[in-house]
Amino acid sequence: MKQINRLPLALALIGVLASGAALAHSEQHDMQPDMMVVKEQKPWGIAGDREQVTRTIEIGMSDQMRFSPDQLEFKQGETVRFVHRNAGMMMHEFVLGAKADLDAHAAMMVKFPGMEHDEPYMAHVAPGKDAEIIWTFNRAGEFDFACLIAGHYQAGMVGRIRVLTD
Repeated sequence: MKQINRLPLALALIGVLASGAALAHSEQHDMQPDMMVVKEQKPWGIAGDREQVTRTIEIGMSDQMRFSPDQLEFKQGETVRFVHRNAGMMMHEFVLGAKADLDAHAAMMVKFPGMEHDEPYMAHVAPGKDAEIIWTFNRAGEFDFACLIAGHYQAGMVGRIRVLTD
């Protein structure tokens, strides 16, 4: 009876399965203009519609673990198109949220750095690439944004947003 060497098949299978983890923070998450977005009300707002955009804000991301700008202010009800530009050599992300939510998510990312996640309030941006999200700030308050890739949040890659009532 001829014995089959299963090592090449096993290695190929591992490669296919591992590629999903490798893509967890890649272009697969970049928001495409025609991508269907599930809208869920969050304390910091809700996914917006492209037709309702009132202004565009460019957010720079750097390997110095900083956003530029890192302080933003909007009026309640404003729909914003964020364009994220990663000028660095490593993956970065932009995640909107309340500080407690970002803290919890950052802790999970340290434990499970390859974890896949894709929500309308986050953008994953490969080195030298751009990505965007459209968000409606329909709740007043102070909120945060951060890069939650393990080590980036802890290094200070964060920003603040104030949403003011009229």
